[in-house]
This record gives sequence, structure tokens and C-alpha cells, in this order.
Amino acid sequence: MRPFVMIGNGHRPADYEVMSNGTVRYLSLEWIDALSREVAASRAMAAVANEHTVGITQTVTGGPEGDVTYHLQIANGAAAFGPGAAWPEDVRFEQQWDTAVAVATGTLNAQQAFITGRIRLTGDQQKLGESTPVFAALDAVFSTVRESTVYE
Repeated sequence: MRPFVMIGNGHRPADYEVMSNGTVRYLSLEWIDALSREVAASRAMAAVANEHTVGITQTVTGGPEGDVTYHLQIANGAAAFGPGAAWPEDVRFEQQWDTAVAVATGTLNAQQAFITGRIRLTGDQQKLGESTPVFAALDAVFSTVRESTVYE
């Protein structure tokens, strides 16, 4: 059996199934697990992991699962996505649920959300800038999971 992970205010086992219609709820453990599998299988992510080292944490507040924190860790030729904060953490993004949904569904441009303060950034901005290829590879991974994601 896999260990429990913390999301929101309670514990849920990490052994779970997708919804009966084959979808996953945005920011749920199922969604995080689906992205984790896609990141692990992505050749593009493996390629950028050979050239970059970065720990990125994302926290989304006020969602149906409570506050959710997940991470992307790129180092030593490996890419990993999962619940909780990155370690070591180079960059942290924080945003509210409505902003996260708008960016994820394409109704709000992420750059516009930064400019208007809807996404808060802390950490090493230079490392973030150097990690542009990581985000390009990650966007392709997100697009595969987006097809089966519901935002409720």
C-alpha cells in the first residue's frame, strides 16, 4: 500500500481510481498522480532534466480540496512531479483557485496573471528565467492530462 499524502485539511490514501467517466478533478490526488506518470514517461522532460536543475513548488489556495501544494523537481537527468513542496525549492508560485483554473483552461494568460499580481512568485528569478525550456516541456505534459481533467 502506498503512503498517505496531505492535501487540504485531511489525509487521503494515494491508492485511488479516476472518476467513473475516466476524468480526474483538477488538483486532486488523481490529477497529481496522472501528471506524475506523464512527467516520468515524457522524453522531453527527460531531455530538459539533463540540462537543467530546478525545484518548483506551486500552491493553490481556496479550492475544493483546500489548499494544495505540488512540485516539479528537475535534477541529474530525472524529472519528478508530486504532492508537497520541492526540495530543494528554487521557485514558488502561489495563487488562488480561480486564477489557477483560469490559467489551466486558457482563459487567463499566465504572464498576465503575473503582471496583475494574481500569481505570486518567490525565489530565484534568474533560475526561473533559465528554466524556460522546462516549462515548455511541462506544458506538453499538462496538455495531455488537460484532456481528461474537470475543473470543479
